[in-house]
Amino acid sequence: MKNTVKAYLGSLKATTQKSYELTTCLVLFFSVFSFNISLAQSTVEDRIKQVENGLTENIQTGDSAAANLLERMKHFKVQGLSIAVIKDYKVDFAKGYGFADPEKKIPVTDKTLFQAASISKSLNSLAILKLFKNRKLDLYADINTYLKSWKFPYDSISKGKKINMANLLSHTAGLNVHGFAGYEAGKPLPSVIQILNGESPANSDAVHSLFPPGSRQEYSGGGTTISQLVLTDVTGEKYENYLRDQVLKPLGMLSSTFAHPPTGISQSLLSAGFDGDGKEVKGKYHIYPEQAAAGLWTNPTDLAKYIIETQLAYQGKSAKVLDEETTKLRLSPYMNKNGAALGVFVEDYNGVKYFGHGAGNAGFTGGYYGSFEGGNGLIVMVNSDNGEIVQELINSISTVYGFKGLSKTKKVTLAEVSDQDLDRYLGNYQLTPELVLTVSREGKRVFVQATGQPRIEAFPESNNKFFFKTIQASMEFVKDQNGLIKELIFIQGRTIHAKRL
Repeated sequence: MKNTVKAYLGSLKATTQKSYELTTCLVLFFSVFSFNISLAQSTVEDRIKQVENGLTENIQTGDSAAANLLERMKHFKVQGLSIAVIKDYKVDFAKGYGFADPEKKIPVTDKTLFQAASISKSLNSLAILKLFKNRKLDLYADINTYLKSWKFPYDSISKGKKINMANLLSHTAGLNVHGFAGYEAGKPLPSVIQILNGESPANSDAVHSLFPPGSRQEYSGGGTTISQLVLTDVTGEKYENYLRDQVLKPLGMLSSTFAHPPTGISQSLLSAGFDGDGKEVKGKYHIYPEQAAAGLWTNPTDLAKYIIETQLAYQGKSAKVLDEETTKLRLSPYMNKNGAALGVFVEDYNGVKYFGHGAGNAGFTGGYYGSFEGGNGLIVMVNSDNGEIVQELINSISTVYGFKGLSKTKKVTLAEVSDQDLDRYLGNYQLTPELVLTVSREGKRVFVQATGQPRIEAFPESNNKFFFKTIQASMEFVKDQNGLIKELIFIQGRTIHAKRL
């Protein structure tokens, strides 16, 4: 997982507002009606071409235009990617682009396997919920009831409150360890217990409490790894075997595996991973013994089977793994109306709801969305640390297919800011105890850089307000009564008042 300002400060969920005046509703009705006719009359080839030529940044200025997929891959130094689009509960198309292994000239196809990274958590939750459905564990009981080979070390921080399985799956257990770095191929691998204890050769901290369970949501791959141990302690089976037999096979995900390393699969089907500069990960990819949190190898075609089955089960029309009741429980946010459910995140755009999950392992990024109603969805998997192209593809796919709410693109007119004001903004601002944000400029261009992070450009929305194209965030410079800058207000998921140093 990448430790970026974006990851540190959280993601800003886009919201939209509607006018419900009669004239606006009529215009909206006829435009949607025309769009649906257009989509129905277009061929798959037409839709693929539109997706490939419709990539847009989240923020578009006056001179911005839709871009071609291959051009954006080159711009972001992405070697290869694969996508699938679901329409009316069926895969409308699945296609690969670029190379899985440029050195060997192995292209990405719809069969190429990528590391699914945190998407693994979604499939893990199916396995845990199946144990719950079969009455082999209680989602709301103390996890130590089921842990046999290791016990969670409760301390005073948890304030006597016990962690349950629903807490682990919804990131409300109050635990640390956001994500995992993985292990270079051929290097010693730790056991799950060594990972949880932070013991060599594990390369992550011991998993422990940060605050009482149920207090708030805090993403924790460490918590998901505890659920992995619960599953193996309860079933007595290897994790990859149980997931293969009880989840992947019933879903028809026959090309996918949780095995680490991925044995029994042709190397030509495994994509190598690459860093943000397009350089191959040493050993081609890392190994993740944290299987539930990050260990799945799959492709968009297989993931589409999982999404479609979830949609059908939610409607009570299928039950290959979970029935309707358990599926609805799984897709219900555990603490909030929006946010983390059990192994998935739920987003609601004015009544159009999606379940989904993002992905980020060393050398791999991606994400998926599935609609609650209508049988629509998309999957994007990229063999690069640079995941900026993921949202641009989502913007394009959702625009072409009319997937309401998923496109984050908006038009913004740039403001003119005087050199005098730009000079006033330069300096260092204390974002958090660990992070200082440095503001600099080159001519009229303004840049910010957080401690240990890449420099990114900021664009003026007004004289003192700026936005970013590469992250969903904004910042505002605040003057005191003498006209001097006293603080910077940084908004990205939450609001930070950063004092000037």
